Amino acid sequence: MAEIELRAETGRPVGSAAARRLRREGKVPGVVYGHGVEGLPVAVAARDLRAAFSTAAGLNAVLALDVDGRRYLALARELQRHPVRGTLLHVDFQVVNPDERVTAEVPVTLVGEAVEVAHADGVVDQELFTVPVTATPGGLPSAIEVDVTGLTVGGVIRVADLRLPAGATCELDPDTVVVTGGAGQRSEEGEAEAAEDSAEG
Repeated sequence: MAEIELRAETGRPVGSAAARRLRREGKVPGVVYGHGVEGLPVAVAARDLRAAFSTAAGLNAVLALDVDGRRYLALARELQRHPVRGTLLHVDFQVVNPDERVTAEVPVTLVGEAVEVAHADGVVDQELFTVPVTATPGGLPSAIEVDVTGLTVGGVIRVADLRLPAGATCELDPDTVVVTGGAGQRSEEGEAEAAEDSAEG
């Protein structure tokens, strides 16, 4: 995964009033920590941060953080957003080692069409929308695709069925359900009628 250059300014004042002033200036307050860096307050341009998160890597983009001339490899953590507008209010940057494994929440994306489920008027029910993946920073996938083409009514896709990149692991129980093929209303009504007929018989 390619590194994305991002410039951060130090020396920002702390406190709620100062943070609001920064946001009015188009900047997002943040903190850099990890690997010898302890809670360094920074500010980054909101536009540049949005651009970094708009790449294929999404929120798990590996950032080459330029902090007043010093370069840190970092991942964005603990993003705080406005509850209504959804704009970024604060972000933590965790300094990482390119050879050290880290864990990040990776989105689960469904691909394909569950034809058999659709023909039975069923529904594809996604149980997990993200899964924790452990890998080196450059080995973190932007998303995990789950092909539901072969899914049947009553069928399930579990964590053990996920296709992870080489070297990446998921610590969830392998039997954890990710996707299920649910019965539709017509199937449920048919089963109920069959049960009633059996009871009457």
